[in-house]
Amino acid sequence: CIKAMMSTREYWSGQSTSLGNRIVRWIDLYFPEFRSVFQEWNGIRSLATLKAFALPDDLRHLNAEEVMEGWRNQGMRRVAGVSGKAKAVELLNAAAHSIGKSHTNDAARQEILRLILFYEQTQRTLDEMQQELESLLEQVPLTEQLRSIDGLGTITIACLLGCAGDLRHYAHGRQLLRRAGLNLAERTSGKHKGQVKLSKRGDSMLRKYLYMGILNLVKQNADFKKWHAQNQMRGMTKMASIFKLMGKLARILIGMVQRGETYRSQLHDVIAA
Repeated sequence: CIKAMMSTREYWSGQSTSLGNRIVRWIDLYFPEFRSVFQEWNGIRSLATLKAFALPDDLRHLNAEEVMEGWRNQGMRRVAGVSGKAKAVELLNAAAHSIGKSHTNDAARQEILRLILFYEQTQRTLDEMQQELESLLEQVPLTEQLRSIDGLGTITIACLLGCAGDLRHYAHGRQLLRRAGLNLAERTSGKHKGQVKLSKRGDSMLRKYLYMGILNLVKQNADFKKWHAQNQMRGMTKMASIFKLMGKLARILIGMVQRGETYRSQLHDVIAA
């Protein structure tokens, strides 16, 4: 059930990425200065701007108060204040000097409104699926053990339990890596014939989320952050360190499950070395 839901989530995640890319292309074409005003196009204020006045021409005859009123009409609660007014002025200045295309304004405006509508619908679907996954995970005995690793998120845990099956059946972390296609194997054909590379013969979704999980852990988990720094001090590239830490995580996970333990900082230094 978790595996099926994760597969469905992958589809909607792909849709979200595709729509996001189309929105960015639209901005680059019609209002390239927009991204100098808003670092993230999908923030609350930036989405309100795209819906209220996406094109430079929509802003050229407005003042800061009218821009803030437009944001308010889009449902924003914290509109005014010094920072809000400063952002409105910055937006107006960007629009006044924009070099974006302007000869197809009506069609462009309709296009961005449709893209944002579909994007927001997709985000709502993903949010609903996140809640459903969390509900499903509460019914799985191993969930609390995995959640004891600070920084290991819901989606990574769902993928581990859905794609790898019952972790209690694994004897060693190497088996989990093999399941994900992260074990080393000699290539028997192609331009890399005879070379030892990652096999990539396992579950691609499991491989993806082990990788994404480590990226999150080296940012949020003190132990993984320390190990990542130590690896690089020893001359490893960032990517080589990430792959080494994926192996470390696999060993920690299987060791925890076998012993029925929760994660305690530094507890697995010897096992994971």
